[in-house]
Amino acid sequence: MDVERRPGRRGRVARGPAEDSGPVAEFARRLWELKRAAGDPSYDRMRDEYGALASKSALSAAARGERLPSWETAWEFVRVLAAGVLGGDEDEVRHEWRGAWERARDALTAGPGPVAVKPRRTAFLLAGTVAVVLVAALVFVFAAPFGAEPAAPVGDASEFVADVTVPDGSEVAAGSTFVKTWEFRNAGTVGWVGRYLVRAGSFGNPGECGTPERVRVPQTAPGERVRVSVEVRAPDAPGHCQVYWKMADEQGHILLPNARAVFFSVRVL
Repeated sequence: MDVERRPGRRGRVARGPAEDSGPVAEFARRLWELKRAAGDPSYDRMRDEYGALASKSALSAAARGERLPSWETAWEFVRVLAAGVLGGDEDEVRHEWRGAWERARDALTAGPGPVAVKPRRTAFLLAGTVAVVLVAALVFVFAAPFGAEPAAPVGDASEFVADVTVPDGSEVAAGSTFVKTWEFRNAGTVGWVGRYLVRAGSFGNPGECGTPERVRVPQTAPGERVRVSVEVRAPDAPGHCQVYWKMADEQGHILLPNARAVFFSVRVL
């Protein structure tokens, strides 16, 4: 990664991956430039304050350009900055960045093509051979998903059906209480027993919506639909409130870790 020095700051500051060093680096540089445009928040802040549902290390690695992040990680990086901080339309932002991510992924899948290697003055012929082998190994690594969490149990799957109450973007009065209800379908072959939706993060200004830490998911057989509700208290001051939820078992272990979180988003008046 290139670096620069800033007046008044000690040490080396990341400049981002070079644009001409391959599709992964090009995509990572776009992420890095987005982060700068959003005020260059720390990865801790992106996760803890803005509600990115990815680890600090996964967010950081996505912008370093060492390997292509999973779409889930890339989207959490983009969502909280492009849509949350910079105010872009979420559907438009998703469409634009999904296209960029898929182009990077497809370029990797297609293979690296011819590689021109500039020999160093002290290089040996063997070093050139090793470099080619390393390039091939890196392409293999880049093609694998990055930052993936442990796979869900075989046959376990969930499908979002609808926002039953309080559609995203609804306006609620400051200090009021409302009930948000989602409908899901058990799209797998594993019955849902002893499951919950647990609060996994939030984004809002100037305050967060108050909710329980978890709500029970009624027992649901494969193929059945179920409705899950959570009571929410809006902040006392006007602003925006968005809270994310993931499915977990009774011990709090996250289930379906690679599935996108469900959320509600309201304007507080």
